[in-house]
Amino acid sequence: MTRLSRAGNRQINRVLHIMATVHLRNPTEGRAYFDRKKAGGKTSMEAMRALKRRLSDIIYRHMIDDATATMAAGPGGHRGTTTDSSVTSSHPQAGSSEKSLPGPAKTQLRTPLPTMS
Repeated sequence: MTRLSRAGNRQINRVLHIMATVHLRNPTEGRAYFDRKKAGGKTSMEAMRALKRRLSDIIYRHMIDDATATMAAGPGGHRGTTTDSSVTSSHPQAGSSEKSLPGPAKTQLRTPLPTMS
């Protein structure tokens, strides 16, 4: 029997383990999946490994969907971004609300709070 490689991103493996543990503590779809695997003859470790794999597949699918949506969004990766945007230009254009105010800000004196006696 060959041993599974423990190589890989340890942070991602840890997050997957925490996710699987949380799924097992609560009556979730993940818990039902784990219970089905155990009923099918798998050990707890094998069922946990299957749950982690299922969670990693779901995360990967979400990442691919997000990447596809970003690519379809246009330049700059945001919907509504144009090629004239400061995101894609080396010379950003400031709108009227982004321009600095003419002159120093005026300070306003505050009314002192009444003292307690």
